[in-house]
Amino acid sequence: MRAARRRTVPTELAALAMGVSEATIRKWASRGKITRYGGPQRAEYDLDELLTLTAGPHARLSTADIDTGTGIP
Repeated sequence: MRAARRRTVPTELAALAMGVSEATIRKWASRGKITRYGGPQRAEYDLDELLTLTAGPHARLSTADIDTGTGIP
């Protein structure tokens, strides 16, 4: 039996799926909140991992982690 294959998406699509900026996706990866896959020139993220972040009341990300793009810290 084969293991389930990881469904990865590039940074741009990960940001779109999460409703945040690409910079936020990269920040989450550098902080260990999500796992970065791919090579040095092409970052990819597990779509299922991203979707689990938004599921349920015990999501791993707080509102402080979300970049609204306003430029206001």
